[in-house]
Amino acid sequence: MNEQSTDLRETVRRRYAAAAVKVTEGGTACCGPAPVEVDENFGATLYAADERDALPAEAVAASLGCGNPTAVAELREGERVLDLGSGGGIDVLLSARRVGPAGRAYGLDMTEEMLALALANAARAGAANVEFLKGTIEAIPLPASTIDVVISNCVINLSVDKPAVFAETFRVLRPGGRFGVSDVVADDTLTTRERAERGDYVGCIAGALSFAEYRAGLEAAGFTDVEIVPTHPVADGMHSAIVRATKPPTTETRPRPEVTESAGACCGVDACCGGDARRT
Repeated sequence: MNEQSTDLRETVRRRYAAAAVKVTEGGTACCGPAPVEVDENFGATLYAADERDALPAEAVAASLGCGNPTAVAELREGERVLDLGSGGGIDVLLSARRVGPAGRAYGLDMTEEMLALALANAARAGAANVEFLKGTIEAIPLPASTIDVVISNCVINLSVDKPAVFAETFRVLRPGGRFGVSDVVADDTLTTRERAERGDYVGCIAGALSFAEYRAGLEAAGFTDVEIVPTHPVADGMHSAIVRATKPPTTETRPRPEVTESAGACCGVDACCGGDARRT
């Protein structure tokens, strides 16, 4: 990893560590935790009221995502689901409820403070079928072909090495496994510079891939049935989108794809406006 990528990753880590500390400290106040400040295109308001009400206030307050991946991932009883950049744990806890006692929900994050918050939220929720892992989404600490569904909430756009994220996601998914995430995606006409003019990388804007780049990255990793559907604008020419793809039922191990992003793409790390708990 070069020096610029390392600096970007550390900037993202500090931003989400500070968010976790704010929620944790707010939880000790008489009025409960204050939500991390984001605009109307991000955060807990993108979840249904009944989902928010069923979770610890601290998990809801720490939500920084651009969508609700658990609503589009079509999780089933007994499945094993992995959330990339799990932050305060909101999507892990919602996933755990959907897969039931026979299933398991994993959260991966690189930030100690977010991991601590997520573990506390899991305890508050009484969730026994969850596990939080410390690590980066570019090097997932799980065996190959062990996960049924990978979700993420506005985190992949922060990675400094998106081809590695797609390759690692493909590796841990079982044959026939599903990829269903919420992420920020740019119009194909926007240059890297134009994306950066619309927002910084910590805000999940500057590092976003275009529609064509996202599709190419997933297909290079081996995914099929790629579908990218915009849901709402987050900036001029930038959209929150639902991204779905499938690992073929029968597949061979592939070498890491050599997919290049637009020159100067700067977003990095596994947890942007993520909605779960972990960022190494």
